[in-house]
Amino acid sequence: MRVAIGVALAVWTCLGAGAQTASAPETANERANVSRIRDRINRHPPRADRKLRPYNVTIPNTTISYSMVPVPSGEFTMGAGENDPTRSKDEQPRHKVRVDAFWMQAHEVTWDEYLLFMFANQGGEISHKDEVVDAVSRPTLPYVEMSFGMGLNGFPAISMTQHAANKYAEWLSARTGEFYRLPTEAEWEYACRAGAATPYSFGVDSSKLGDYAWYSGNSQGKYHEVATKTPNAWGLYDMQGNVMEWTLDQYAPYETGARVNPWIKATKPYPHAVRGGSWNDPANMLRCSARVPSDPSWKQQDPQLPKSIWYHTDAQWLGFRLVRPAKVPSAEEMYRYWNSGLEHEYQ
Repeated sequence: MRVAIGVALAVWTCLGAGAQTASAPETANERANVSRIRDRINRHPPRADRKLRPYNVTIPNTTISYSMVPVPSGEFTMGAGENDPTRSKDEQPRHKVRVDAFWMQAHEVTWDEYLLFMFANQGGEISHKDEVVDAVSRPTLPYVEMSFGMGLNGFPAISMTQHAANKYAEWLSARTGEFYRLPTEAEWEYACRAGAATPYSFGVDSSKLGDYAWYSGNSQGKYHEVATKTPNAWGLYDMQGNVMEWTLDQYAPYETGARVNPWIKATKPYPHAVRGGSWNDPANMLRCSARVPSDPSWKQQDPQLPKSIWYHTDAQWLGFRLVRPAKVPSAEEMYRYWNSGLEHEYQ
């Protein structure tokens, strides 16, 4: 498997295509494939031993695996408290949020996993053709080596757009028969806090951050292998630091009042909400409530016109992880999750 990935990396060239729009027939085909994916998921109900417990998944026809951690339903106060001197205006007003139960990947998606999606015919796909999986859109070839020399095996995948992360979730759902998507911003903060009401999941003392996170104070200017620091109370690694993480939400001001399973649906390509801080950030950016808006400048190095819908080449500190809700959504909801961000003309 790693030899095959190495061969694929060796042929990365300037062939990446720019932005694209979807015609109405293409959108209809996409919706039809989403329905087929949902049918596959419904034929593979979760095993009893996975209920409310951590479990591992091996991507079919590969040796690549990842871990899922249960996150219980509950209520929390979202945003920064008045006693947090490093809070930003966009982290307020604080408000009550209730979220349903879900599973979250124990660590950020790694290159080991993501390259299976980036490069067709990797991981046994040549001998295991699958029309449903093959129908999911995949990235064009990048024009640079996307790890930027920081490492591949065991390291977090980086520099993808939110659209690319959404399509990976669709591809993984088709491949495994389990529904995956990006977390909402509320789900992400709830999982990061793991029951804590303090600025960091471990408390208020940022001097302890090095035990839990890779950030500008200890990263030596690069990302690191996932799950090498102490996890939070719910067993989630690198929620703070290493790489920032995409959420589903449009970045927008908070509103007052309680919310249940909030999701600020996208109405424009920018900005989307990014969470967690990275290897490139100071301690205050790794607080549970810290928010960052995505920006077109993250594509500044991209020489293509129009810019690629798949890569944020300048965001070498940006990655993601997925969640699996306890309840399988409708096919229409799946389509909206996997096609968020107005990357296509027809939505």
